[in-house]
Amino acid sequence: MELVFYGIIAIAVIAVLAILASGYVKAPPDRAFIISGMHKNPRILIGRAGIKIPFLERVDKLYLGQMTVDIKTGLSVPTNDFINVNVDAVAKVRIAPDHESIQLAAKNFLNRNPESITVDLQDSLQGNLREIIGTLSLKAINTDRDSFSDQVMEKASRDMQKLGIEILSCNIQNVTDENGLITDLGMDNTSKIKKDAAIAKAEAERDIAVAKAEADKLANDARVQSQTEIAEKNTALSIKQAELKQKADTAKAVADAAYEIQMQEQQKSIQTATVNAQIAKAEREAELKQKEVLVKEQELAATIEKQADANKYQTERIAEAELVQKQKEAEALKYAAEADFVKKQKEAEALKYAAEQEAAGIKAKYEAEAAGIAAKGKAEADAIRAKGEAEAAAMEKKAEAYKKYNGAAVAEMMIKILPSMAAEIAKPLASIDKINIYDTGDGKGGASQISGNMPVVMKQVFDTMSEATGVDFSEIVKAGTYDAKVNKNVNLTGDAIKVELHNDAAAKTEKAVTDSDN
Repeated sequence: MELVFYGIIAIAVIAVLAILASGYVKAPPDRAFIISGMHKNPRILIGRAGIKIPFLERVDKLYLGQMTVDIKTGLSVPTNDFINVNVDAVAKVRIAPDHESIQLAAKNFLNRNPESITVDLQDSLQGNLREIIGTLSLKAINTDRDSFSDQVMEKASRDMQKLGIEILSCNIQNVTDENGLITDLGMDNTSKIKKDAAIAKAEAERDIAVAKAEADKLANDARVQSQTEIAEKNTALSIKQAELKQKADTAKAVADAAYEIQMQEQQKSIQTATVNAQIAKAEREAELKQKEVLVKEQELAATIEKQADANKYQTERIAEAELVQKQKEAEALKYAAEADFVKKQKEAEALKYAAEQEAAGIKAKYEAEAAGIAAKGKAEADAIRAKGEAEAAAMEKKAEAYKKYNGAAVAEMMIKILPSMAAEIAKPLASIDKINIYDTGDGKGGASQISGNMPVVMKQVFDTMSEATGVDFSEIVKAGTYDAKVNKNVNLTGDAIKVELHNDAAAKTEKAVTDSDN
């Protein structure tokens, strides 16, 4: 019985082991094994081993490796500047390795191969690519592809996260347009690059030319300096050679002259020996005289030195006295300056006080003058008003007097101004400085014409006045003649003018005078 029991146990153990062996699973690193069935949340195995319970649990596989999604716009997509473009891009994606993302991806891509997964992702990524293209300009898409791909990744990541997918990278492969604008932009950039290159080349050639000119200048300066030094050395050599030649010539001349001098010296020695005796005698006499002179010089020197010492002492005493005098004068000037400063300061203070007092006096004066001006203005106004009233009254009386004037009075007034009128008429003649008269000799021109002009003007004035007043002024002027008094009976008094004539003209004149009186 024991053997049977142990046999059953052994069979059971073997069966359990067989069951466990059949349920043993091991997940590779690029796969996720999902064991579900016994628990609410499935178990996930990535790169490790596990056991599933046969008949009660199942194992599903999910690909975790990198997947390449080819993204193409298909149809042309308008950019922000309304240019239709076609864009080819490649995205690298994978299922995110975290637990939550694997659970989301398991609901959509469980037990599917990578090709099938990329086909599902392609539509979503193409839609995101089209949206980003619509927000960018053609130039931005071409010149800043990194930013373009980053925006595509950022836009698509939000949709991919809902599927548990992680976008690793997104690269723009190709951008084309229907009208060849990109090619034109390239040509424009090519032109700019060529232009910049030409400018750079010209600048480089200019720099080379400048450098070459500078090098030539330096070389020329060095050559000139070298030639100058050579010339200076040659000049120095010539000078040195001339000096040496001069010395040689001098030495030769000295040698030639030495012979002659030697001959002359021999002759001189003979002559010298002859006269030495005479000279010795003369020298002894001269020495005696020299000693006498030396004694006199010593005496004179002693006298002069004493006199000089006395003069020096006197000069020093005079200088010291002058110095003391100048010091005293400087101190006196300093004291005088200080006193003058104090005096001026006091005078300034006195002037300041006087100015203040004067300002106060001026202020009081102006205030008094203002009051006086006000009173004066009032008095002048009253005087002007009284004067106006008096002038008005006088004008009224004058008007009344003018009303009483008769023709005789008017005539008298006009007669009084006749001399003035004659003077004014003759005034132009008085202002004439020089007259050249051209006379025809018939008596109708020249000086007679000028002198006869004045009576004519006076007669015209009389006629005008007679017409204005109705009085014959020519008869009035002739009132003092015999004919006027006897024949015409003209009577001129202060009250009236009476003219009696013995003809029709006289009657008309009398009537005119009578009408004027009325």
